[in-house]
Amino acid sequence: MSARPAGSARDLFRLPRWGQRGTAGASIPAQLSFENIVQAYDSQRALDGVSLTIEPGEIVCLLGHSGCGKTTLLRIAAGVEMPTSGRVLMDGREVSGPKTFLEPERRGIGLMFQDYALFPHMTILQNIMFGLKDLSASEAGIAARRALSRVGLEHYANEYPHTLSGGEQQRVALARSIAPRPGVLLMDEPFSNLDRRMRDAIRDETVAILRETGATTIVVTHDPEEAMRIADRIVLMRSGTIIQQGEAEEIYRRPANLFAARFFCDFNELEGVVRNGQVSCPVGVFPAPHLGDGPAIVCVRPQGLKLKPAGFCLPGRVMSRRFLGEVDLVHIDVQGVDRPLQARVHDPVGVKEGQDVGIEIATKDVLVFAASDA
Repeated sequence: MSARPAGSARDLFRLPRWGQRGTAGASIPAQLSFENIVQAYDSQRALDGVSLTIEPGEIVCLLGHSGCGKTTLLRIAAGVEMPTSGRVLMDGREVSGPKTFLEPERRGIGLMFQDYALFPHMTILQNIMFGLKDLSASEAGIAARRALSRVGLEHYANEYPHTLSGGEQQRVALARSIAPRPGVLLMDEPFSNLDRRMRDAIRDETVAILRETGATTIVVTHDPEEAMRIADRIVLMRSGTIIQQGEAEEIYRRPANLFAARFFCDFNELEGVVRNGQVSCPVGVFPAPHLGDGPAIVCVRPQGLKLKPAGFCLPGRVMSRRFLGEVDLVHIDVQGVDRPLQARVHDPVGVKEGQDVGIEIATKDVLVFAASDA
């Protein structure tokens, strides 16, 4: 039988049924710490002095563009790679360091890879039992079937991976990773191979399972929305360093710099000048008490633009309007602004292309950064 790819008919037309919540089995979560981790490949530093502690039971997302070092940090935690310098500790015990290296199989860490890494010659049940070698065959079978039941696939125990759809293979990989009840679980882009509708459903149920097990979890992703939906704490990385970390709302509303701001939103960016704690730009004057006098970049979130009848507020002309479902994307030409402003509006007040409108800008959706930060 041929393989069913991710997004197959079985995935697209029927969302997966999962097992009963609360039956995944609890882990004993461990604290995981990185101390000044450096990872160099020849003259290139993939990680440049990263220090980070994940508390027991915490779900942390490593977020960033490809090549920022997030997967490298995950591999060092797993013991797949040794750091050039620095230490990794679990519950205060060194597992990687100048004189210490604990093998991956002895760390009590579960791994879930982007490509699922299922063994094609083994049945689904055998795949899950593979990581349960410390148990007797009967105990391993019981634990594996319990994990399969939790992800709703116990009836596929004797099937082979190639007979399953992409979404089903992802759930098998999840079952395999939680079956040993690891203290730490590492997940590398676990949902990237799924179509959006399937990804949302599987991601939400996966988070429910992670909460049930209580395992300390690191999830690598490049998707800021995914990180906000999953994580207790987001760690934003760039060029092998940590740019900012915190809860989703904190990073979104108070980004540390322009890079962090841009990562979470497609802003309207305008040149401005700060004087006496206020910034002036072509669309208005806004508070900037945190900046000294000088040139600045004014960032306006598209959802911060409200459309009003012409003659009120800032004048503009609608260049285009696109229906996106929950919102309309409207491009508006404003005098003195080089590029049309983008507005995401729930109530477009029946605007049409070529129509004059007024624009009201919510101050809470305006961020101001020094021009030198660009």
